[in-house]
Amino acid sequence: MLNNHGQPLPASWPDSDAPWTASASLPAPVSDLLPAGKLPNALLDRLLRRFTADDPRLLVGPQMGVDAAVIDMGATCLVAKTDPITFASDAIGWYAVNVNANDIAVMGATPRWFMATVLLPAGQTTPALAETIYEQIAAACAALGVTLAGGHTEITVGLDRPIVSGTMLGEVEPARLVRSSNVQPGDDLALVGVIPVEGTALIAREKEADLLARGFDSSLIRAAQRFLHDPGISVVRAARLAVQSAAVHAMHDPTEGGLATGLWEMAQASGVGLAVDFDAVPIPRESQLLCAAYGLDPLGVIASGALLVALPPEESERLLAACRQAGLPAQRIGRATAHGGPLSARRGGVAVPYPQFAADEIARIFA
Repeated sequence: MLNNHGQPLPASWPDSDAPWTASASLPAPVSDLLPAGKLPNALLDRLLRRFTADDPRLLVGPQMGVDAAVIDMGATCLVAKTDPITFASDAIGWYAVNVNANDIAVMGATPRWFMATVLLPAGQTTPALAETIYEQIAAACAALGVTLAGGHTEITVGLDRPIVSGTMLGEVEPARLVRSSNVQPGDDLALVGVIPVEGTALIAREKEADLLARGFDSSLIRAAQRFLHDPGISVVRAARLAVQSAAVHAMHDPTEGGLATGLWEMAQASGVGLAVDFDAVPIPRESQLLCAAYGLDPLGVIASGALLVALPPEESERLLAACRQAGLPAQRIGRATAHGGPLSARRGGVAVPYPQFAADEIARIFA
């Protein structure tokens, strides 16, 4: 079977034509050793269900497919998110701020304060390395109007590259809170941006020498490297525009596992089915070529820089018009179906099984 770029589908795609319901779990790895990336969804869901929200002020707690925690602070809600950067080594400080800010913004909140735990590899760390990471953090915070509020930095044994784990705090009025778990049957699904922006930048920045050895033109590699900033991995502006221009039910930013997994997470959290037309998803030429070089399916590649929005059909055109006016690409890519319904997909003009990825596709080239 070929994907919508005429390439063979990766081995991670299922052979069965059976629909994948929103309550289904991703396939478990064959061995007991788990692959790099997020925990398998079934395992993570089981772990999270051990915790109960005993504090009534915890409005949104740990749950599959939910972007951030929400705590009732009275007149406002505090929105909190933590996320590490582990695949990247270049521009890691910029990634850390923006990836965490995205998960605040998709809750309808404004990112305010950032804290960073910076772990640097023993035997490899110079003052210049630490300075570079903090310069990246400072630049990213300044671009978003975020304040660095604290954190921790140390040189750590057992690392082969720096790791930055960020915590972002934001605020939102209770009435303006948006939940990724609020997709309603009949909602349109809109994608603001293109995919996979973050994955394209990662490949181009981390695999430059290998790409040159494979015969890639240096100008194409540089263009792909610039994806980090143009179109960029931030969805803060897009999320703000969405809530200002339309009555939004839910938003989500697809990260590890790519667009296909991000949609699955929304369906899982909301308990609805989805019908997705993956032919409507814009994939830049640079992304297509770099993914093809390593046999990666773009739908399963880490996709920060894209925003998923679920909203009533009558609100879709308002959102798309606002995006066009702001110079942001936006497309309808599907709709939500009945509660408990299956996930269905079209690709290459035909119905296909919904794509499933046990781990982010990009992990296969960074293992």
